[in-house]
Amino acid sequence: MARRSTETAPPVTPEDNITDIDVSSEMETSFLEYAYSVIYSRALPDARDGLKPVQRRILYMMSQMGLRPEKGHVKSARTVGEVMGKLHPHGDSAIYDALVRMAQSWALRLPLVDGHGNFGSLDDGPAASRYTEARMAPAALAMTADLDEDVVDFEPNYDNQLTQPSVLPSAFPNLLVNGASGIAVGMATNMAPHNLREVVSGAKHLILHPEATLEEMMELIPGPDFPGGGRIVGLNGIRDAYRTGRGSFKVRSKTRIEQVSPRRTGIIVDELPYMVGPETVIEKVKEAVQAKKLAGVSDVLDLTDRKHGLRMVIELKAGFNPQAVLAQLYKLTPLENSFGINNVALVDGQPRTMGLLELLQVYVDHRIDVVRRRTAFRLSKRRDRLHLVEGLLIAIVDIDEVIQIIRAAEDGPTAKQRLMTVFDLSEAQAEHILELRLRQLTRYSTLELEKEKQRLEEEIAHLAAILDSEEVLRTTVADELDSIADKYGDERRTELVETEDAEPVPALTPAKGEDPEAALRIPDAPCWAVLSTSGMLARTADRAQLVHPGRRRKHDALSSLVPATAREAVGAITTAGRMIRLSVMDMPVLEVAGGTINLNQGGKAKDYFSLARGEQVVGLVPLEKVLAVATAQGRIKRINPDYPANRDEWEVIALKEKDTVVAAVPSADESDQMVLITAGAQLLRFGADKVRPQGRTGSGIAGIKLAPGDEVIGFGAIPAAVADAPGAAVVVTAAAGDGTLEGLESGTIKVSELSEFPIKGRATGGVRAHRFLRGEERLMVGAAVLAAPMAADSSGSARTLPAEMARRDASGVALEQRITAVASSPEALSSVYAPEA
Repeated sequence: MARRSTETAPPVTPEDNITDIDVSSEMETSFLEYAYSVIYSRALPDARDGLKPVQRRILYMMSQMGLRPEKGHVKSARTVGEVMGKLHPHGDSAIYDALVRMAQSWALRLPLVDGHGNFGSLDDGPAASRYTEARMAPAALAMTADLDEDVVDFEPNYDNQLTQPSVLPSAFPNLLVNGASGIAVGMATNMAPHNLREVVSGAKHLILHPEATLEEMMELIPGPDFPGGGRIVGLNGIRDAYRTGRGSFKVRSKTRIEQVSPRRTGIIVDELPYMVGPETVIEKVKEAVQAKKLAGVSDVLDLTDRKHGLRMVIELKAGFNPQAVLAQLYKLTPLENSFGINNVALVDGQPRTMGLLELLQVYVDHRIDVVRRRTAFRLSKRRDRLHLVEGLLIAIVDIDEVIQIIRAAEDGPTAKQRLMTVFDLSEAQAEHILELRLRQLTRYSTLELEKEKQRLEEEIAHLAAILDSEEVLRTTVADELDSIADKYGDERRTELVETEDAEPVPALTPAKGEDPEAALRIPDAPCWAVLSTSGMLARTADRAQLVHPGRRRKHDALSSLVPATAREAVGAITTAGRMIRLSVMDMPVLEVAGGTINLNQGGKAKDYFSLARGEQVVGLVPLEKVLAVATAQGRIKRINPDYPANRDEWEVIALKEKDTVVAAVPSADESDQMVLITAGAQLLRFGADKVRPQGRTGSGIAGIKLAPGDEVIGFGAIPAAVADAPGAAVVVTAAAGDGTLEGLESGTIKVSELSEFPIKGRATGGVRAHRFLRGEERLMVGAAVLAAPMAADSSGSARTLPAEMARRDASGVALEQRITAVASSPEALSSVYAPEA
């Protein structure tokens, strides 16, 4: 029996497991390994397919799972699990984030994943992967097409049990089309999306013209094209980026100025800069207003929905210049953003900063290699199949002998060897014949084999021609790009503006010591307050705008033209005898386009006031001058401007029962000629000095004596200086029968000199102004206006008046067009009420 040793081993101390190393060397090595891993395996896209590894693995795994566009959606969590378990050994949240981004139409110009469910918005994140579903988008098929035809190299996955493509075939330049962003260690990438059709046209040009210059490329690809549209202002930064790989430019929202309510102007935002959400803009606007950095904004509304898309309304306070406020919004909020291009991508596993030409060249080289490898694979497959078909055709000719050889053979190898010897077949042909089914020995099968042989020979010739000619190969690649652009391309969404000066946005800043809001306010400039005969309210930008000799007015006639300033108020007189104070600032501004002023740009008068049923606005008047009103029952009143300063509306005439105000006009001069016209074709003309101005509570005095059933339909105050001047003032009358329906061109019309009508005493019956023909019973229109009158129908469409003057008591000429209103021309009115304009 062996003796046990009594000696014991020395104890192990912690110092025995410590290895001395150089800390700086270890940190350098570890950091470099980490940095390389982040750069190569996570943050930067490959310049060939424009994908980061996680994105590539998602698309490849979805392709392997059969999640094609025509199939149903599957849970996103299932896709994430497959990718994580087989290809991407990282957290599921990172994989899901990448999947979500490829499904967001506002992030990618051409989405690669078709998502179903809540995939988030510009302001909100997506739902969890267990709640959403996804499948490949149609464009993803083009990214993964032909993967089974040896078009790219495959590499082992993380545990060497599976393989994955090192790069996708990418049938379109995904890196330029969808852009990319990522932060690595010591570097970052930020690439802008582009329009597919433009990028394909540039790639095609480079394929067919390998010596193409950057300038040629920039003609075909003028700039980025963001998914959400917007407007790029200043293209010099884009040119720098295309030349060097780095550059920056401004992206502005697409906006327009609209009248969002009768008294409120708003800035409508239809498109925002890339990756900017409406909630972010609203928050920044509110912060700027609360910090008193931004003035003129009363409210911000987000009216975005799925049916109409993005729509933000920034309501402005009255008196502020919309363009000036918009300039401040661009300065203080994300309505204008800077986009910095940094084109960093992996080329042969190394990060490189590239310009447009280099990026396209890398893709073109990759795609040519893919098509060459695919063609070689298909050619090999076609040749192998042709070899088998030729063997089958040999065997079918002597099928009886083939069967006899097989039956006589002891085993399969012997039969194969006998077939190879007797019919001079290859081993592959003999093996294929042995596997032949009896149903394939029919005459029909023989014909099918002959057709297949012919088709294979044609395909082999075509494929061989592609491989034999570099020119044919490049043409094939270009044609395939063309088909992709036709299938998935669309029109450009982002507008390109060469310089910032092209943007009509004033950079208004307050003078030293001036109120900061003053620069944003609309100046108190002279203008016209306008009311058209069809009831449209508006104001002009300046006094000269409406009466400029070169201006043409489209539609409508002006029943009132009041000189004012932008910050003044005017009075609106209604048929009920009320005067309503109206701020000129609240009226929409008439825009001039091509020398034409469209009066239909105004706002409807009924939208500005609370009118009773049947009540209408009959005229606008200045608040500081004497005005005259006439009623349907023949009353007339001149009113002193002693209006209450603390009220917005008041009564200017006490009307009798069923009486209404017909018209209201300024009449401060007692030498004016008052002209009343009745439906019975009577006209009374007398001096304004016969009507003493009253306070606003009076009921007026008798103006004209009316026959039973008659009523006043027209009233005017004509300055004495023009009342008797030849051609300076006219009377327009249009007659029709009581049974004539509105809209029918029936009746007569005439134009007469006002000077032909004698002056009579107030409260008399006047003189005849129109001789009725048979069937005519009353005047539908009666107006005493200044020269060159304008006429319109009930819709505001302009109508033509007779050019020749008629006697005062003559009958009219046939009415060719329906006319419901007649008014003085703006030039004539302005010469009376504001001669300085």
